[in-house]
Amino acid sequence: MPRARALRRALLAALLTATVALAGKAARGAGPVPAPAAGTVRLLSARVVAPNELRLRFSAPLPRADAENFRLTHAQAPDIPIPVGRVRLAAGNRVVLTFEQRLMPAEHYRLELADPPLARDVQPAAWALLLTVMLAAALINNFVFTRYLGLCIFFGVSKKRDTAIGMGITFTLVMIFTAMASWALDTFVLRPLQLGFLQILVFIGVVAFVVQFLDTMLRKTHPVLHRKWGIYLMLITTNCIILAVPLLNAQGAAGPLEALALAIG
Repeated sequence: MPRARALRRALLAALLTATVALAGKAARGAGPVPAPAAGTVRLLSARVVAPNELRLRFSAPLPRADAENFRLTHAQAPDIPIPVGRVRLAAGNRVVLTFEQRLMPAEHYRLELADPPLARDVQPAAWALLLTVMLAAALINNFVFTRYLGLCIFFGVSKKRDTAIGMGITFTLVMIFTAMASWALDTFVLRPLQLGFLQILVFIGVVAFVVQFLDTMLRKTHPVLHRKWGIYLMLITTNCIILAVPLLNAQGAAGPLEALALAIG
């Protein structure tokens, strides 16, 4: 037994010595440890500036700053690149691209870089999107004159100025609350759960809830306003525009700003 123990100890000591020697040899043969690679270049921001500029900001200098390194396409035409006319470097790792055709701040674009390989969706400016959708809904694609929706209220209460003003204010408040509540339910509940077939039922329920809520709130907090404008709330419940706006937002996969602008317009 003592000899067996001594033999095991000797084998363990030899194995440990060989392991340490091999590790030291590998460390000496590996040479110096290479320095960690520099951080990758990231695109921090992209903004369209009228009439034909795209301003970019990166986290580090670009290895290439020629026109062939950039490819911009419209979201609705991803196979047709927009020619880059000039590339200008600015302070703070900023790059200004000038294109040969007009860019619209309210449109969606797709930017791709070859070196480093980057891709990003260029979202429209918030003010441009809000203003464009609002003006388009109010003047160009007006619901009454182009879609022929809401004609019952238009012909019924537009003869007197006081009645038209009261109906307009009440209708705008209900439209904004209904559009935003319907957008939130559609974005965070119906789409994730794949319940799009319930959109009409849910939106009708939202309209009824908002109208009843505003009616109760006005009756309790502002009885004078309720006596003056409360009658219009019940008329709004049956108006088709109140339901059309949430449906258009859902079909177009609109964002919160687009939904708000369409409701106001």
